Amino acid sequence: MRVTNTAITRNYTNKMNSVQQRLNKSINKIGGKAYETAAESPLSYYTGKEIDNQFQEALSKSRLLTDVKSRLYQQEKGAYDIQTTLSAAKNDIVLKSTTATTSDTALATLREDLLQKEHNIVNDLLTQYQGFYIYGGNDISTPPFNLSSDGKTLTYSHVFPGETNVTEFTMELKNGKFELTSGNGQDLIRAMSEQGYMDLGYGDIRDRSSLLDTYTGGMNILTGITSEAVKTGAVSEADIMEALTNGPLGLTAKAITSLDTYLNSGSSDRTTLNKELGDIVDQMTVSEHTTSTVYSDLGNKYNLLEKMETKLKGIQDSLTEQYTNTVGVDPYTAIYEMYNNQYSYSAALQVGSNILGSSLFDFMR
Repeated sequence: MRVTNTAITRNYTNKMNSVQQRLNKSINKIGGKAYETAAESPLSYYTGKEIDNQFQEALSKSRLLTDVKSRLYQQEKGAYDIQTTLSAAKNDIVLKSTTATTSDTALATLREDLLQKEHNIVNDLLTQYQGFYIYGGNDISTPPFNLSSDGKTLTYSHVFPGETNVTEFTMELKNGKFELTSGNGQDLIRAMSEQGYMDLGYGDIRDRSSLLDTYTGGMNILTGITSEAVKTGAVSEADIMEALTNGPLGLTAKAITSLDTYLNSGSSDRTTLNKELGDIVDQMTVSEHTTSTVYSDLGNKYNLLEKMETKLKGIQDSLTEQYTNTVGVDPYTAIYEMYNNQYSYSAALQVGSNILGSSLFDFMR
């Protein structure tokens, strides 16, 4: 019988590939999974798959939560800035207008200062996070507000879901009250009722009301009327205009109007002015509390997300441990197996060098 070198080489190659596969598999096991296919251990493999899916879900929520947290922080900061601006406006009115010796020039300066604060409030509502307007409700790409130079005309711009055209609402301060002079009242109500409930690990996805509403519209901030209150249908256009008039922007604008009326009259009698400003100061105190409620609500949501973030990290750590216990490999066993296969591989290489060096007729009988 004659055994050719080709047959020997072919047989050696098959055996060598098998040894190399075992070596590669043992190397992959180190720090990895004990089972690569379901056939090796069906129960452990599919249990590991289920744990991995849970881990990926927790990881996805954790990443999304970080972004929402940052957006809520910006919303909370904006509401706080508006409340602070309103408080500063109230204090300025009390300190600079109630003194009998205050000159008309000082009152004119107060008027300009209040106008600047009014524009600051609107600028706060134009805050962006990662290029998106955080007070736009469901519309994050359209600049939501524009205030006229005299502070008496507020324009609210909004694109409703599913639409491409911008709907504008113009609200003008007339006779001490804001009126909707352009735009449909029902559309304004619809814009203020928009919500952004998200599944971030808090609440139950099957119960929408248990989730966190992560959207806050600018009109909701200015009026103190929540989207939930609007959604119930108990809020009318007149209610919104009244709340806007008695909100941070409206009260500041009313104070400016009172100062304009007095300064333009040329009268030295400040009785009417003092009464009007006194009433406005009282209303500002109420509005401070309303804005503070909005600010506190946003702060509570932020705190809930912080706790949820900690909880999700704990879940990820727990799932990682479960995964390791279920499909993980013992590192000492894996290293021992790798060295054994490496030794076999080295020996096979030495055998191969001897076989491949033989001539065609070295094995004959």
